[in-house]
Amino acid sequence: MAVKLETDLYPPVKAFFANRGYEVKAEVRGCDLVAVRPGEDEPVIVEMKKTFTLPLLLQGVDRQRTGADVWLAVERNRTKKGAHNQRFAELSALCGRLGLGFMTVTFFKTKEPVIEVWREPGPGARAYALRGGPGSARAGASAAAGEAGAEAAVRVAEEAFAAGYAASAGGRKRAGAKPLLKEFAGRSGDYNVGGSLRRKLVTAYRERAIQCALALACRGALAPRDIRALTGCPNPGSVLRDNHYSWFRKRGRGVYELTREGEAALREFGEVASVWAAKFEWAADWLAARASGSAAAETGAAAERK
Repeated sequence: MAVKLETDLYPPVKAFFANRGYEVKAEVRGCDLVAVRPGEDEPVIVEMKKTFTLPLLLQGVDRQRTGADVWLAVERNRTKKGAHNQRFAELSALCGRLGLGFMTVTFFKTKEPVIEVWREPGPGARAYALRGGPGSARAGASAAAGEAGAEAAVRVAEEAFAAGYAASAGGRKRAGAKPLLKEFAGRSGDYNVGGSLRRKLVTAYRERAIQCALALACRGALAPRDIRALTGCPNPGSVLRDNHYSWFRKRGRGVYELTREGEAALREFGEVASVWAAKFEWAADWLAARASGSAAAETGAAAERK
């Protein structure tokens, strides 16, 4: 069966990496899916599309600038026989030459989706070797060509490039992945869906704004230093002053209060606010009130259905 939305790919792909021991979050700095193993600093990026397209391929190559291992994920639609996006063996070979991982997701009406891994991400050694690669690879290839022919030359070139790649990959990954890892760590959970369009995303910045709004909702007007003491939010002053979402207004010198937009935001992002409220003793009453309100809403909805 064909999926209607790109977001349908996210749950099975997320489950795949969760089963590999990764923590997974969606829509991190524009990436559909980012996965990180606890205690490690080497992220994995997955870009998803319903079909394999050139923009998807270019997007995957661009994501490699972060130093992360990059995968491309598309649907395997069994009804589109002969279509160009079904030539998965060839597409897999292309991804391999570029160092990209490649997987497909097949959906069924009566059973869980099935993921097929066609290619794990890697250095793309053959592509670099055939373009000339590092000088050591060219030299090794030339020597082997004189002895054992072209196939041995390519093999030596691949090995030489792979060795050089492995020696420098660690430094590149740590440097390029810092902004990605910072945003990943700044989120308390996975509240987005990979592949979403025209939706308000829960970013690390929005979570800091939610913490500030929660403190103001529970304690009334406060100074930034008071909010920092209550929540541990590292920079509440800039969040309140910048006021990107119109959630706050200045009540007096150095003191801020919550606006109606801020109150509505706490309801709109209630799941996130509840996660933070559960960490703060001073927010227990707010959390209980929200839980009671949710239960009442559910009861009312059930009565209407009857």
